[in-house]
Amino acid sequence: MQLRPYQNDLVEQVRQAWHEGYRAPCIVLGCGGGKSCIVAEIARRTTWNGKRVLFLVHRKELVDQIVSTFIKWGVLMDLCTVGMIQTVTRRLKKLPKPALIITDENHHSLATSYKRVYERFPDVPRVGVTATPVRLNGDGLGDVNDKLIIGVSTKWLIENHFLAPYDYYAPSVADLTGIHTKAGEYVTADVENAMIKKAVFGDVISYYRRYADGKKAVCYCASIKHSEATAAAFRDAGIAAAHLDGNTPKPERSRIIADFRAGRITILCNVDLISEGFDVPDCECAILLRPTHSLTLFIQQSMRCMRYVEGKRAVILDHVGNYARHGMPDDERQWSLEKKEKRTFKKAEDEQAEKVRQCPDCYFTFSIDAAGNPHICPHCGYVFPKRERVINEETEAKLIKVEGFKLDLRTPESCSSYDELLDYARRHNYKPGWAYYRARQRGFIA
Repeated sequence: MQLRPYQNDLVEQVRQAWHEGYRAPCIVLGCGGGKSCIVAEIARRTTWNGKRVLFLVHRKELVDQIVSTFIKWGVLMDLCTVGMIQTVTRRLKKLPKPALIITDENHHSLATSYKRVYERFPDVPRVGVTATPVRLNGDGLGDVNDKLIIGVSTKWLIENHFLAPYDYYAPSVADLTGIHTKAGEYVTADVENAMIKKAVFGDVISYYRRYADGKKAVCYCASIKHSEATAAAFRDAGIAAAHLDGNTPKPERSRIIADFRAGRITILCNVDLISEGFDVPDCECAILLRPTHSLTLFIQQSMRCMRYVEGKRAVILDHVGNYARHGMPDDERQWSLEKKEKRTFKKAEDEQAEKVRQCPDCYFTFSIDAAGNPHICPHCGYVFPKRERVINEETEAKLIKVEGFKLDLRTPESCSSYDELLDYARRHNYKPGWAYYRARQRGFIA
């Protein structure tokens, strides 16, 4: 087993950080970059030096997967404890003192359970790995880490054939207005109510057939009920689908994954299970049916289909506008250990939306910075109308008010009348004839 050059460089940077006196560096590397191999090599070197390693994961489903990787990599498992954080915290007093603590999915490490482990062994050096070194509120990890070691970018991984290139489509299938937020995330019941509708299922299946027909897809849902209903809708449409969650018995889960790998199942529906660290081979498409404020969740779910296979081009179907909240999966991002300026979710979404463009005809979604010509859809050739600032004169006050661009997350399909289509056309600087044509198509006018 050998590391790729960029992976080996990260291992050496960690070693140098410890040599310079840092106690808790964090490796930052995008999904699919091989973080498991990097920590396996660090653990192998440590155990072969006769020193004990404690490896922390946040989910029980990951323990067997990590142990399997470590054994293949040559880690001496009699000197390595791989444990779920909840289990480790319950057994802290009986746990032998490690020489090194490694934290998987390090963005979770600000939780009290992790801090309890760190405080138990305050003089033990640590290292964490993550693709997104931020909390849900955007704050950095400065409370638990003292240095970020940033690896190659996702764009670099794609360009150098370590990740598959992708096409991103974002057709809306449900009205998500009025969904509430609690504890920084969308309320599951609200999302579930909006998404469990026959028309929504019909649109999801229709767009899958249009953009990814026959591709193996992982579908991310808002709840177990939503996931089970989505799988049933695909099966009713003649597409082999199954549901998977954390309570699925291990033998059944293994069978479902094996059937997915063999092609006997095409659509694999779940809530959060197949995201952080949970590897599903051969996935070619990600279907996003759960809106999220979490950049971490968005990155991990949208990129689950981008494992590299020669000739493969992944497809991401974002039906809930996550791109408008977070940008594109391979956007360049600036990471910091510091706390972020406090911003509303709406402000953050507006800032991201200015960097992304969606074609109103084919729903292809792309980064403006990455586009050869941001005024032409690279998928269908649609020419975006020129956007101009609107200047309104207020005659009584004799003042000129300049209104900036406003983000409208609705799609034409969300308009329910000719007047709303006219309003949509006005907001997007389309010609009035566009609204008339769409209204005739949908039967709003005779």
